[in-house]
Parts: sequence; structure tokens; C-alpha cells
Amino acid sequence: MGISMNRRSLLHAGLGITGGLALLRGAPASAAPAQSAADAPDPSSQPWYELGLLADPIMESQLLHFLAATYSAQADVGEVLDTAHRINAGDDWSWPTEWSSTADRIRAMGDASLAGRHPLSAGQAYLRAANYYRAALIHHPEPSHPSVVETGRKAVEAYNKAITLLKLPAVAVRIPYEGTRLPGYFFRSPCAHAMAPLLVFQQGRDAWPEESKYVIDAALARGYHCLIVHAPGQGMAIRELGLPFRPDWEKVITPVIDFAVRIAGVDPRRIALLGWSMGGALVPRAAAFERRIKILIPNPGVLNWGQAMFTQFGELFPDLLPLLDSDPAAFDAKMAQLMDAVFLYRWYMRDSMNKHGARTPSELLFKLRDFTNVPVVDRIRCRTLVMDGTAEAFSRGQAKQLFDALTCPKDYLLFTEEDTGLLHCQEGASAVANQRMFDWLDEYL
Repeated sequence: MGISMNRRSLLHAGLGITGGLALLRGAPASAAPAQSAADAPDPSSQPWYELGLLADPIMESQLLHFLAATYSAQADVGEVLDTAHRINAGDDWSWPTEWSSTADRIRAMGDASLAGRHPLSAGQAYLRAANYYRAALIHHPEPSHPSVVETGRKAVEAYNKAITLLKLPAVAVRIPYEGTRLPGYFFRSPCAHAMAPLLVFQQGRDAWPEESKYVIDAALARGYHCLIVHAPGQGMAIRELGLPFRPDWEKVITPVIDFAVRIAGVDPRRIALLGWSMGGALVPRAAAFERRIKILIPNPGVLNWGQAMFTQFGELFPDLLPLLDSDPAAFDAKMAQLMDAVFLYRWYMRDSMNKHGARTPSELLFKLRDFTNVPVVDRIRCRTLVMDGTAEAFSRGQAKQLFDALTCPKDYLLFTEEDTGLLHCQEGASAVANQRMFDWLDEYL
């Protein structure tokens, strides 16, 4: 099966493509021949986000995500680039091995500073180490490997140490959910008045909520409390509790809101729900049923996530998709062959099956069909800001479709090449993303 690589479209997508298929339009990566200065492409003809540091296109997009974490002091440029330099994209285990190595080294720096009674330096190191442990898991080849839970626990431990040493206004919480408790953090704004609004932040398929510290910091500085949660399919909820994604996301968000309204200082009349990446597909569903949500912000907005995934899958494997309904076993057999041959497919399918609780590729796709907001979009009543980008490869028009389908008070916020926020979830443009979103949010919350 011939598959062409569109490198620019691969890199447009950024991190957490909320399904990954848009990033898989590529043949197995191979080393490019050396170029002379005369043969080198004109730098002005390439967009700034084409880094050219890793042969694997998904790894490249994920690398940009962790470079962007320098904005919130969760990474350092040299540490990220040094790690990338050591990664061999042709080795399944190279990515988690090298990120874990970096994380261990930075954690040891934190230990040394703490032993020397330098708590601020120690906290800063632990904050970065936690992020690098999370980086190790974002492209892990074996979701069920024991090192996954072990590395996740290291991330949590380092993050909790950073909270204490840096005196971040955060408290670890456990939110009751269907016989268990979802881990998360409540951040109390030092700028808030007696009763203040709350932002409930929902991450996507790949990133952990802690990685969005730049949003949390901006919220706290503006007087908003913030609540983040490891929801089913995400973070430690999938890795330690084994909870997969589910399409009826109101069953997740309603317990979160139940918990939130009992927190002292939270104004129950001013609750905003933000969804990043795949979260932009999940939070509209929740808002259709949970009336205590006053503001909804999906970024990017998604009307029908299942259909978006099927469209991308059909473009990638046009001869394979028809087998899904007619002969699922044959579909799985052919997909297994592709997975054996191409690491990108092997990683994506294993990772997605794990996060959706699917045993086979066909079962995964059958599950994805249920992730749609079409039947419930007209039930959304809260004011909604639909965010989008001109190079938002995942949504592929879904944000505008959601906006057009909404019957509630609504606004559409488009990021472009000019403001540098054009990528998936404004990757690499944290400052402009915060400014434009919070300027809007201040008007209504």
C-alpha cells in the first residue's frame, strides 16, 4: 500500500492530535541525504514550526510541545534539545529511555539542591523533572509495560515536591467517580475575592493536565480558581486506575462539578469548562447535560470526533477501511501487518486501544463512532467560545461546524499565521493564546 508523506501537514497538527491519524500520513522514517549549502532549502520558505530535528513526524510535534513548556518553567531549552539529539527515531524504546534519563538527571539535581538547603532551586528542578517523566510516557511503545506506572508515579512525586517547595497554591484532590477517585489538583487564586469563578481544565488524549501550567498560571493571576483532573483515558486515570475514555463525558464532568461546588470560595454560578485537544470534543458533550457550566471553551471545537477520525483513517488507508464492517477479522489482520512494518502505526494503535479500552483495532474504531456531539449540540445553552487555528490539522473544519451548529450565545476565535497561534491548541504561542482567550473570558465570567 503506497502512503505518501506530507511533512508540513504532519507538523501542523502539534501535540495530542486527539486521535493521531492526521500525524500518521507518512512512510517509515529514513535518514535524509546530506545537503550542501547550495542545495539547502531557503529558510524563508519553511514555517518556523518545522524543526527538522527528528525523523519521526509525531515525535517532532511532541518535541515542540515540550519546548513550549519553557514558557511556564516546566522545561529548559537545552535540556529538551539535548534529549531530542539523543533520540533514535528508529528505535521503539529510544524516546521513553532518553526522556526518563533526562528526568532522572534533573530529579537528582533537585535532590542535591534540597540536601544543600536550597528549596527554590530544588522545586524548580522537580517541576522540570515531572514534565520530562510525562514526556517519556507520551510516546511509549508498550502501554501495559510496568515502567509506565512506575514512570507516572515518579512524575506525580516530583510534581508534588515542586508544589510544596515552590509554594504553589495547589492542593492534591481525589474526586469521587463511580466507585473510585480521580486524581487532580485544586489551585486557589491568591488574587481572588471571597467568592471567585472557577476554571475546570480538561486536557486531551495525550497531554496531562499539569502540562498546561501556562493556562493555570494565567487563570490564577486573573483571580480565577482552577481545577484539573486526570479523567478517564488520561494521565494516571488510565495508567494506574485503568479507566478508559468514554463518549458520555457528562458522566465524568458532573462528578467533577459536584466536587467543585463544595470547595470554599468557589462561586457555583461562575464555572467555566475548558477543553484542550481531544478535550475540545469531550466538553461540548458534557455541557449539553451539565447546566451548572456557565462558560464553555472547546479548543479546538469538535462537532463529530468519530467522523473526523474515520475521514482521516479513510484517507490514510482507503483500501482497508471498507473491511471494518464487512470483515472485522480481516481488517485486524491487515492492520497487524501494517503495525509490524511501521512504528508510527504500531505506536498509535497500541496507545489508542489502551486509552479506549479496546482489544483490537476494529474494536477501537467501533468505539470511536460513538464520540459525536451531533445528537446533543442543540442542548448546549451556556455561552461558548469555539477556538480554532488556520493550521489546526485535527479539527479540519470541525471547529467551524461546531460553531455553526450551536444555538447558544457563541463566539468564534481564530488564530492565524500572523499571530503565530495557528497550530493545534496554539502550540508554541502560549502568550497570545492566553491573552486572547482570557480577554474574552473576563468579559463574561
